[in-house]
Amino acid sequence: MRLLLHICCGPCATYPAKVLREAGHDIHGFFYNPNIHPLAEHKSRLDSVKKFLETTGIPSTIRDEYDIEEYFRRVVYRENNRCSACYHLRLEKAARVAVGCGFDAFTTSLLVSPYQKHDLIREIGRNIGMECGIEFYYEDFRPGWSQTREISREMGLYRQRYCGCIYSEKERRSRENGETFEKNGP
Repeated sequence: MRLLLHICCGPCATYPAKVLREAGHDIHGFFYNPNIHPLAEHKSRLDSVKKFLETTGIPSTIRDEYDIEEYFRRVVYRENNRCSACYHLRLEKAARVAVGCGFDAFTTSLLVSPYQKHDLIREIGRNIGMECGIEFYYEDFRPGWSQTREISREMGLYRQRYCGCIYSEKERRSRENGETFEKNGP
């Protein structure tokens, strides 16, 4: 199957790409993550994805514009549901690219993280797939979570400490400072 793999970051792509290739899928990477904040973090993650793709020889489409305004348009005043809006934004872009380039299906490396909302990702992906006329390929890659860390260390990939959005960065900083907060995201 020709499969477009939305890549949220280099480390998270390692295990899904390995598994999908071993299963005989022809994969093509796709980077579009306007949720990542600040710009320096976006650049670090993009550089890591490029290094991963180059090292593994996976062809790719990179949307490297810093489209944070679109992300904020989707989540402002919806902070309690921000993950849904964020998943929708990125998966919709992936589906449209997949359709436009003649892929059989699309999926996402988000599915490797135990910190992401899998049921929500699967539901959004399938709904977008139906709207766009392309299959959303769901596979639970979480059993390979520890391998992503090992592989990314071996490859020297940048490994981040939060999902990417400004809200999760605030939550991470609050935890580090021993502050309590109301958790809204993953």
